[in-house]
Amino acid sequence: MDIRVCTLCSGYDSQMMALRRIKDLNADLVYWSEIDPNAIKAHNLLFPEYENRNLGDMTAINWEDKEDFDLLTYSTPCTSLSCAGKRDGMKKDSNTESSIIWSVEDCIRIKRPKYLIMENVKNIL
Repeated sequence: MDIRVCTLCSGYDSQMMALRRIKDLNADLVYWSEIDPNAIKAHNLLFPEYENRNLGDMTAINWEDKEDFDLLTYSTPCTSLSCAGKRDGMKKDSNTESSIIWSVEDCIRIKRPKYLIMENVKNIL
């Protein structure tokens, strides 16, 4: 099975690492989004074939001119949610680090991927 993937807040992309371990699944990383220089370096070492597909800041992506994909994985910095963090939440328009999660709304509405996977910490609920 072939699947086209986009990962946001990609980090080193453990999501793609997991997808590649699934037998009979051919996952192609169409886009990824990361701004942390160390995470980008790690991602490019693990997935050099996708180095030029980083869209950068996920809050500034224009999804209208991007190719479609089947699976969207996304996250948010957990510093505003985790017990070890600031615990100032992720309310929409709150400008907390974790509130960037709301920028995914446009992606989902415009691209309408078949599958969504959201990852984060226990306190998100």
